Amino acid sequence: MPDAVTTVLCDVDLPLSLGVLRRGPGDPTYHMAADGAIWRACLTPHGPGSVRVRRTGDQVEIAAWGEGAHWLVDQGPGMIGAGDDLGEFAGLVAGHPLLAEAHRRLARLRLIRTGLVVQSLIPAILEQRVTTKEAFRAWRRIVERHGTPAPGPAPQELRVPPPPEVWARIPSWEWHRHGVDGQRSSTIMRAVRVASGLERTGAMSGDEAVRRLCTIPGIGIWTAAETTQRSHGHSDALSVGDLHLSKHIGYALTGERDADDARMIELLEPFRPHRYRAARLILLTGPGQPRRTPRAAIQDHRWH
Repeated sequence: MPDAVTTVLCDVDLPLSLGVLRRGPGDPTYHMAADGAIWRACLTPHGPGSVRVRRTGDQVEIAAWGEGAHWLVDQGPGMIGAGDDLGEFAGLVAGHPLLAEAHRRLARLRLIRTGLVVQSLIPAILEQRVTTKEAFRAWRRIVERHGTPAPGPAPQELRVPPPPEVWARIPSWEWHRHGVDGQRSSTIMRAVRVASGLERTGAMSGDEAVRRLCTIPGIGIWTAAETTQRSHGHSDALSVGDLHLSKHIGYALTGERDADDARMIELLEPFRPHRYRAARLILLTGPGQPRRTPRAAIQDHRWH
């Protein structure tokens, strides 16, 4: 039996909405079971916990185990996007055929709010200036090595991320072995030293949380946006500085090639305060700019 359980009446596409929490196909904190249930392992303010989310008819069942079970169930509706307020978004996109159609096709997409800032922040730092494949590999290896088995009847491979004090003890040679350069590992060290303060930003507005995150050296607007999109369901957190996003947005909305961040911001301004929501719909449905350059090479930061 779960340590805590609740059901929520909510018409949400769970794999689509929660998919942003999965850091690569081998993410040890996220698992989709054969029966369609989604499992997550989390380090909550009350300790480790595992949560299973699955649809039962027109309801979503949220069941959790471990010390953090009750916290996870309390946060459950936000975690599945049940509290996502689309507000005036339908009106904002009504005059734009591509976005209006994307919104119609993905009407069950919701922005999720986990309330766990550090668990979203560390993978975002790992993704700074490297390929997603390299960042996913580092996240997987570190969590597998330093995390703990998820409580309850969770899948065997599911692991709870390390607590801040464990991240802080990872030696420099091990960061390099996992392919993480000194700049990113130093930023993670600075973040985990103030982890308790960062977690308190979960109760703030998305904009205020972004400002607080950006006071930490090494964390800029891109990292703060990627974090608060997940921890806060921040609908306006636009990932400015992304290597490919501006080009994709520019091409989908105008057919222009090689749009920069300034052009992306200009194009998405009419959709404020839902610029991230609009960008996500475009990424999921919009035409992608044809590739003209080779894929970025995976860097090797290990010592030889």
